[in-house]
Amino acid sequence: MTANSKSATGRVMLLVAHTGRPAARRVGRALIGKLEAAGIGVRVLQPEAEELGADTAAAVPVTPTAAVGTEMVLAVGGDGTLLRAAELARPARVPLLGVNLGHVGFLAEAEPADLAVAVANIAARRYSVERRMTVDVAVRANGGQIVSTWALNEATVEKAARERMLDLVIEVDGRPLSRWGCDGVVFATPTGSTAYAFSAGGPVVWPEVEALLMVPISAHALFARPMVVSPASVLAAEVIGAASAQTLGATAVSGQQASAAISSQSVTGHSETAGAVLWCDGRRMVELPPGSRVEVRRGSLPVLLARLPAAAGAAAQAGADEKRTGQEVRIGAPFTDRLVVKFGLPVAGWRGRPGDRTDEGTAVSDEMGQDMLSREEFSDTAEEEPGGHA
Repeated sequence: MTANSKSATGRVMLLVAHTGRPAARRVGRALIGKLEAAGIGVRVLQPEAEELGADTAAAVPVTPTAAVGTEMVLAVGGDGTLLRAAELARPARVPLLGVNLGHVGFLAEAEPADLAVAVANIAARRYSVERRMTVDVAVRANGGQIVSTWALNEATVEKAARERMLDLVIEVDGRPLSRWGCDGVVFATPTGSTAYAFSAGGPVVWPEVEALLMVPISAHALFARPMVVSPASVLAAEVIGAASAQTLGATAVSGQQASAAISSQSVTGHSETAGAVLWCDGRRMVELPPGSRVEVRRGSLPVLLARLPAAAGAAAQAGADEKRTGQEVRIGAPFTDRLVVKFGLPVAGWRGRPGDRTDEGTAVSDEMGQDMLSREEFSDTAEEEPGGHA
């Protein structure tokens, strides 16, 4: 099957999986089989094709055009896998749907137990598309822009040397706000508010809210609180240092060149003269020598997330379905329910309004029961792939 070939229905999906995990390989194979049985063609990435055993799927190289011409990108893994898949879905402007095998999994839409129902909804085109705000990030040094990149969750300026404190001047809309001695600062989207920004003490922001977050990391300052600003604002952090320190070259790069240059670097390989490092979604890194400047603004291109309808008869309220599969976010669950389940929040005693509650004895529909795949069947002890503050 060639990369450009389509199924009898003319529909094609791109599957991205964390093939380092046996569970992801098993779920990926099952997903390919179910999609093809529904008359939907499947693409896989060339480095993953052999481990997925995807003989009938089209293998495509890992490039920004891998998802062009597809209807959807499906990610099997944790949030790190979904962030990697977002790098392919975003330039193709197609929605992304995650099957969660991770720990928190706020971005994923379905669990392994929901696989049969998820495919049935996809085959019937019963899904909506949600736009998630991104941030565009520019790095400037020596008076010129040297890197242009983006992030779905967050762009983080962090200290390069563990034993040293980072010295930053923070700016909002062209005006200086404060100078912080700190471990770093997180510039996050609402989607990223439950990722690194949350760990740093930032607020939880519902995905529908349009805003930018700025969260200091261990700042030694009187005024160093998490801040929520307008989505039209431009945030900046300047790395303070000696003018004679080694700096980055002023050759401008952008787009695919920037991604390639950023991806080739690693934390262990940063130079000793770098005052800080910039991480975007925990996946792309840029060294920031003293005197450099990072600017963050609303992204010009969102990430599209596919959302499935709430499963009929399944427990929408968190915790009501625990007896069957343990604490899991059921298909189509509202963000509030995701928070309750993922963080194990106490909600005992909540009564709600009539019709809001789901009795624990409610039977799952026949459609949900057919060919249902349990989490235990696809569980393993491997960790999620590196990259992604999730």
